[in-house]
Amino acid sequence: MSRIVVVGSVNMDLVMQAPRLPVLGETLAAGPFVTASGGKGANQAVAAARLGASVGMVGRVGDDAFGGALRLALEQEGIHVEHLLVSSGSSTGVASIFVVEGDNAIAIAPGANALLSPSDVRNAAPLFSDASCALFQLEVPPETVLEGLRLAREKGVRTILNPAPWTTLSEEVLTLTDLFVPNRIELAQFSGTEDLLEGALAALDRGVGAVVVTAGKDGAFLFERVGYGERPAHLAIAPPRITAVDSTGAGDAFVAALAVTLAEGGSLAEAVRFGTGAGACACLRLGAQPSLPRREEVERLLVDAAGETAWTSAGK
Repeated sequence: MSRIVVVGSVNMDLVMQAPRLPVLGETLAAGPFVTASGGKGANQAVAAARLGASVGMVGRVGDDAFGGALRLALEQEGIHVEHLLVSSGSSTGVASIFVVEGDNAIAIAPGANALLSPSDVRNAAPLFSDASCALFQLEVPPETVLEGLRLAREKGVRTILNPAPWTTLSEEVLTLTDLFVPNRIELAQFSGTEDLLEGALAALDRGVGAVVVTAGKDGAFLFERVGYGERPAHLAIAPPRITAVDSTGAGDAFVAALAVTLAEGGSLAEAVRFGTGAGACACLRLGAQPSLPRREEVERLLVDAAGETAWTSAGK
Protein backbone atom coordinates (compact mmCIF):
# COMPACT_ATOMS: atom_id res chain seq x y z
CA MET A 1 0.00 0.00 0.00
CA SER A 2 1.36 3.45 -0.94
CA ARG A 3 2.08 5.85 1.92
CA ILE A 4 1.20 9.55 1.85
CA VAL A 5 1.75 12.24 4.48
CA VAL A 6 -0.42 15.36 4.57
CA VAL A 7 0.62 18.57 6.32
CA GLY A 8 -2.31 20.95 6.54
CA SER A 9 -5.54 22.27 7.95
CA VAL A 10 -8.40 20.60 9.78
CA ASN A 11 -11.70 22.52 9.81
CA MET A 12 -15.35 22.08 10.59
CA ASP A 13 -17.35 23.14 7.52
CA LEU A 14 -20.67 24.94 7.96
CA VAL A 15 -22.30 24.49 4.54
CA MET A 16 -25.45 26.27 3.37
CA GLN A 17 -27.12 26.13 -0.02
CA ALA A 18 -28.44 29.50 -1.19
CA PRO A 19 -30.14 30.95 -4.28
CA ARG A 20 -27.38 33.60 -4.42
CA LEU A 21 -24.84 35.28 -2.15
CA PRO A 22 -26.28 37.88 0.24
CA VAL A 23 -25.17 41.47 -0.12
CA LEU A 24 -23.72 43.36 2.84
CA GLY A 25 -26.41 44.05 5.45
CA GLU A 26 -28.91 41.63 3.91
CA THR A 27 -30.57 38.64 5.57
CA LEU A 28 -31.26 35.99 2.92
CA ALA A 29 -33.54 32.98 3.28
CA ALA A 30 -31.48 29.89 2.37
CA GLY A 31 -30.89 26.24 3.12
CA PRO A 32 -30.56 23.31 3.47
CA PHE A 33 -27.64 23.39 5.91
CA VAL A 34 -25.11 20.70 6.88
CA THR A 35 -22.14 20.53 9.24
CA ALA A 36 -19.30 18.47 7.77
CA SER A 37 -15.64 17.66 8.40
CA GLY A 38 -13.35 19.76 6.22
CA GLY A 39 -10.12 21.71 5.88
CA LYS A 40 -7.99 21.33 2.78
CA GLY A 41 -5.40 19.21 4.55
CA ALA A 42 -7.92 16.88 6.16
CA ASN A 43 -9.94 16.67 2.94
CA GLN A 44 -6.89 15.58 0.98
CA ALA A 45 -5.97 13.07 3.67
CA VAL A 46 -9.45 11.52 3.67
CA ALA A 47 -9.61 11.48 -0.13
CA ALA A 48 -6.23 9.73 -0.37
CA ALA A 49 -7.29 7.15 2.23
CA ARG A 50 -10.54 6.41 0.40
CA LEU A 51 -8.58 6.02 -2.83
CA GLY A 52 -6.42 3.32 -1.26
CA ALA A 53 -3.39 4.97 0.37
CA SER A 54 -2.05 4.68 3.91
CA VAL A 55 -2.16 8.28 5.18
CA GLY A 56 -0.57 10.18 8.06
CA MET A 57 -1.95 13.60 9.04
CA VAL A 58 0.10 16.46 10.52
CA GLY A 59 -2.08 19.28 11.86
CA ARG A 60 -3.73 20.95 14.85
CA VAL A 61 -7.25 21.22 16.25
CA GLY A 62 -8.61 23.12 19.25
CA ASP A 63 -9.68 21.62 22.57
CA ASP A 64 -13.35 22.07 21.70
CA ALA A 65 -16.16 19.80 20.53
CA PHE A 66 -15.32 20.37 16.87
CA GLY A 67 -11.73 19.26 17.43
CA GLY A 68 -12.74 16.00 19.08
CA ALA A 69 -15.27 15.23 16.37
CA LEU A 70 -12.80 15.92 13.57
CA ARG A 71 -10.09 13.75 15.12
CA LEU A 72 -12.56 10.89 15.50
CA ALA A 73 -13.70 11.28 11.89
CA LEU A 74 -10.11 10.99 10.64
CA GLU A 75 -9.47 7.94 12.81
CA GLN A 76 -12.58 6.29 11.39
CA GLU A 77 -11.13 6.77 7.89
CA GLY A 78 -8.04 4.82 8.96
CA ILE A 79 -5.78 7.89 8.98
CA HIS A 80 -2.82 7.99 11.38
CA VAL A 81 -3.50 10.91 13.75
CA GLU A 82 -0.67 10.66 16.28
CA HIS A 83 0.65 13.95 14.86
CA LEU A 84 -2.75 15.68 14.85
CA LEU A 85 -2.09 17.86 17.89
CA VAL A 86 -4.51 19.65 20.26
CA SER A 87 -4.00 23.36 21.00
CA SER A 88 -5.25 24.12 24.51
CA GLY A 89 -7.41 27.23 24.72
CA SER A 90 -7.76 27.55 20.94
CA SER A 91 -10.79 27.04 18.74
CA THR A 92 -10.75 24.52 15.92
CA GLY A 93 -10.68 25.98 12.42
CA VAL A 94 -14.07 26.72 10.85
CA ALA A 95 -15.11 27.33 7.23
CA SER A 96 -18.40 29.03 6.38
CA ILE A 97 -19.46 27.86 2.92
CA PHE A 98 -22.24 29.19 0.68
CA VAL A 99 -23.18 26.90 -2.21
CA VAL A 100 -24.88 28.64 -5.15
CA GLU A 101 -25.86 26.62 -8.24
CA GLY A 102 -23.16 24.02 -7.59
CA ASP A 103 -20.35 26.52 -7.02
CA ASN A 104 -19.17 27.88 -3.67
CA ALA A 105 -17.88 30.89 -1.75
CA ILE A 106 -15.88 30.23 1.43
CA ALA A 107 -14.70 32.25 4.44
CA ILE A 108 -12.27 30.62 6.90
CA ALA A 109 -11.47 31.26 10.58
CA PRO A 110 -8.17 29.34 10.96
CA GLY A 111 -8.20 28.79 14.73
CA ALA A 112 -5.68 26.11 15.72
CA ASN A 113 -4.48 25.71 12.12
CA ALA A 114 -2.57 28.98 12.54
CA LEU A 115 -0.63 27.40 15.44
CA LEU A 116 0.85 24.49 13.47
CA SER A 117 4.60 25.13 13.73
CA PRO A 118 7.77 24.04 11.92
CA SER A 119 8.77 22.09 15.04
CA ASP A 120 5.45 20.21 14.88
CA VAL A 121 6.39 19.09 11.39
CA ARG A 122 9.93 18.13 12.41
CA ASN A 123 8.51 16.03 15.23
CA ALA A 124 6.48 14.15 12.61
CA ALA A 125 9.63 13.09 10.71
CA PRO A 126 8.87 9.34 11.15
CA LEU A 127 5.79 9.79 8.94
CA PHE A 128 8.02 11.00 6.10
CA SER A 129 10.57 8.19 6.36
CA ASP A 130 8.63 5.65 4.29
CA ALA A 131 6.23 7.98 2.45
CA SER A 132 6.03 8.24 -1.34
CA CYS A 133 4.33 11.65 -1.53
CA ALA A 134 3.82 14.62 0.81
CA LEU A 135 0.90 16.99 0.30
CA PHE A 136 0.86 20.66 1.34
CA GLN A 137 -1.63 23.54 1.10
CA LEU A 138 -1.61 27.13 2.43
CA GLU A 139 -4.20 27.05 5.22
CA VAL A 140 -1.36 26.68 7.76
CA PRO A 141 1.57 29.11 8.32
CA PRO A 142 3.96 29.48 5.36
CA GLU A 143 7.02 28.76 7.52
CA THR A 144 5.43 25.44 8.47
CA VAL A 145 4.84 24.54 4.84
CA LEU A 146 8.45 25.41 4.05
CA GLU A 147 9.76 23.20 6.86
CA GLY A 148 7.60 20.33 5.63
CA LEU A 149 8.93 20.73 2.10
CA ARG A 150 12.50 20.74 3.42
CA LEU A 151 11.88 17.59 5.44
CA ALA A 152 10.26 15.82 2.49
CA ARG A 153 13.19 16.67 0.24
CA GLU A 154 15.64 15.38 2.86
CA LYS A 155 13.72 12.10 3.01
CA GLY A 156 13.45 11.75 -0.78
CA VAL A 157 9.66 12.18 -0.74
CA ARG A 158 7.88 13.67 -3.76
CA THR A 159 6.28 17.01 -2.85
CA ILE A 160 2.92 18.30 -4.07
CA LEU A 161 1.88 21.87 -3.27
CA ASN A 162 -1.71 23.04 -3.71
CA PRO A 163 -1.29 26.84 -3.27
CA ALA A 164 -4.70 27.57 -1.76
CA PRO A 165 -5.72 29.97 -0.43
CA TRP A 166 -3.21 32.02 -2.40
CA THR A 167 -0.33 33.78 -0.67
CA THR A 168 3.07 34.90 -1.95
CA LEU A 169 5.56 32.03 -2.14
CA SER A 170 9.29 32.17 -1.52
CA GLU A 171 11.82 30.94 -4.06
CA GLU A 172 12.79 28.12 -1.70
CA VAL A 173 9.21 26.88 -1.50
CA LEU A 174 9.02 26.75 -5.30
CA THR A 175 12.34 24.97 -5.79
CA LEU A 176 11.30 22.34 -3.21
CA THR A 177 7.98 21.70 -5.01
CA ASP A 178 7.97 18.75 -7.39
CA LEU A 179 4.36 19.24 -8.49
CA PHE A 180 2.60 22.63 -8.31
CA VAL A 181 -1.22 22.32 -8.42
CA PRO A 182 -3.04 25.70 -8.56
CA ASN A 183 -6.42 26.43 -10.04
CA ARG A 184 -6.75 29.05 -12.77
CA ILE A 185 -7.25 31.92 -10.33
CA GLU A 186 -4.28 30.93 -8.15
CA LEU A 187 -2.02 30.56 -11.18
CA ALA A 188 -3.01 34.05 -12.35
CA GLN A 189 -2.34 35.43 -8.87
CA PHE A 190 1.07 33.79 -8.92
CA SER A 191 2.10 34.81 -12.44
CA GLY A 192 0.18 38.02 -13.16
CA THR A 193 -1.30 36.56 -16.34
CA GLU A 194 -4.49 34.62 -17.14
CA ASP A 195 -2.72 32.77 -19.96
CA LEU A 196 -2.27 29.21 -18.67
CA LEU A 197 0.84 28.45 -20.69
CA GLU A 198 2.61 31.67 -19.69
CA GLY A 199 1.59 31.19 -16.07
CA ALA A 200 2.86 27.62 -16.03
CA LEU A 201 6.08 28.70 -17.71
CA ALA A 202 6.62 31.28 -14.97
CA ALA A 203 6.28 28.56 -12.32
CA LEU A 204 8.62 26.19 -14.17
CA ASP A 205 11.18 28.98 -14.62
CA ARG A 206 11.13 29.58 -10.86
CA GLY A 207 11.98 26.00 -10.04
CA VAL A 208 8.89 23.80 -9.70
CA GLY A 209 9.17 20.38 -11.29
CA ALA A 210 5.83 20.31 -13.12
CA VAL A 211 2.54 22.22 -13.08
CA VAL A 212 -1.03 20.92 -13.08
CA VAL A 213 -3.75 23.56 -13.37
CA THR A 214 -7.30 22.63 -12.35
CA ALA A 215 -10.07 24.30 -14.34
CA GLY A 216 -13.40 22.98 -13.08
CA LYS A 217 -15.68 21.85 -15.89
CA ASP A 218 -12.83 22.40 -18.35
CA GLY A 219 -10.77 19.68 -16.69
CA ALA A 220 -7.07 20.00 -15.99
CA PHE A 221 -3.87 20.97 -17.78
CA LEU A 222 -0.43 19.45 -17.26
CA PHE A 223 2.71 21.39 -18.11
CA GLU A 224 6.19 19.87 -17.93
CA ARG A 225 9.44 20.36 -19.78
CA VAL A 226 10.32 17.60 -22.23
CA GLY A 227 13.97 18.62 -22.59
CA TYR A 228 16.51 21.05 -21.22
CA GLY A 229 15.69 24.60 -22.30
CA GLU A 230 12.54 23.51 -24.14
CA ARG A 231 9.18 25.20 -23.80
CA PRO A 232 6.82 23.02 -21.73
CA ALA A 233 4.68 20.31 -23.28
CA HIS A 234 0.97 20.70 -22.61
CA LEU A 235 -1.52 17.95 -21.87
CA ALA A 236 -5.22 18.84 -21.58
CA ILE A 237 -7.63 16.33 -20.04
CA ALA A 238 -11.39 16.91 -20.10
CA PRO A 239 -13.38 15.69 -17.09
CA PRO A 240 -16.31 13.26 -17.18
CA ARG A 241 -19.59 15.03 -17.85
CA ILE A 242 -21.71 15.33 -14.73
CA THR A 243 -24.43 17.50 -13.22
CA ALA A 244 -22.69 19.21 -10.30
CA VAL A 245 -24.44 19.50 -6.92
CA ASP A 246 -21.59 21.14 -4.96
CA SER A 247 -17.97 21.67 -6.02
CA THR A 248 -16.70 21.91 -2.42
CA GLY A 249 -13.92 19.36 -1.99
CA ALA A 250 -13.48 18.69 -5.72
CA GLY A 251 -10.03 20.26 -5.85
CA ASP A 252 -8.94 18.31 -2.79
CA ALA A 253 -10.17 15.04 -4.32
CA PHE A 254 -8.21 15.90 -7.46
CA VAL A 255 -4.96 16.56 -5.57
CA ALA A 256 -5.31 13.39 -3.51
CA ALA A 257 -5.93 11.32 -6.65
CA LEU A 258 -2.78 12.79 -8.20
CA ALA A 259 -0.75 11.78 -5.14
CA VAL A 260 -2.19 8.27 -4.94
CA THR A 261 -1.53 7.56 -8.62
CA LEU A 262 2.03 8.88 -8.44
CA ALA A 263 2.71 7.01 -5.19
CA GLU A 264 1.63 3.82 -6.94
CA GLY A 265 4.09 4.45 -9.77
CA GLY A 266 1.72 5.96 -12.32
CA SER A 267 2.70 8.67 -14.80
CA LEU A 268 1.75 12.33 -14.47
CA ALA A 269 -0.71 11.94 -17.34
CA GLU A 270 -2.35 8.96 -15.64
CA ALA A 271 -2.45 10.90 -12.37
CA VAL A 272 -4.18 13.90 -13.98
CA ARG A 273 -6.77 11.69 -15.66
CA PHE A 274 -7.55 9.91 -12.39
CA GLY A 275 -7.68 13.30 -10.68
CA THR A 276 -10.35 14.60 -13.07
CA GLY A 277 -12.47 11.57 -12.27
CA ALA A 278 -12.07 12.02 -8.52
CA GLY A 279 -12.86 15.74 -8.76
CA ALA A 280 -15.98 15.06 -10.81
CA CYS A 281 -17.19 12.44 -8.33
CA ALA A 282 -16.78 14.93 -5.48
CA CYS A 283 -19.20 17.32 -7.19
CA LEU A 284 -22.06 14.82 -6.99
CA ARG A 285 -22.76 15.24 -3.25
CA LEU A 286 -23.07 18.17 -0.84
CA GLY A 287 -20.16 19.01 1.48
CA ALA A 288 -16.41 18.44 1.44
CA GLN A 289 -15.53 15.15 3.13
CA PRO A 290 -18.99 13.60 2.65
CA SER A 291 -18.52 14.03 -1.11
CA LEU A 292 -15.02 12.52 -1.37
CA PRO A 293 -15.22 9.36 -3.48
CA ARG A 294 -13.92 5.86 -3.01
CA ARG A 295 -11.69 4.32 -5.64
CA GLU A 296 -14.35 2.16 -7.26
CA GLU A 297 -16.60 5.20 -7.81
CA VAL A 298 -13.85 7.05 -9.66
CA GLU A 299 -12.90 4.04 -11.77
CA ARG A 300 -16.53 3.43 -12.69
CA LEU A 301 -17.08 7.07 -13.70
CA LEU A 302 -13.94 7.10 -15.84
CA VAL A 303 -14.99 3.90 -17.61
CA ASP A 304 -18.44 5.37 -18.32
CA ALA A 305 -17.11 8.72 -19.56
CA ALA A 306 -13.41 8.74 -20.48
CA GLY A 307 -11.71 12.14 -20.71
CA GLU A 308 -10.14 13.25 -23.97
CA THR A 309 -6.37 13.75 -24.00
CA ALA A 310 -4.19 15.61 -26.45
CA TRP A 311 -0.49 16.43 -26.34
CA THR A 312 0.38 19.75 -27.92
CA SER A 313 3.69 21.46 -28.32
CA ALA A 314 4.05 24.74 -26.44
CA GLY A 315 3.63 27.76 -28.65
CA LYS A 316 1.47 25.99 -31.27
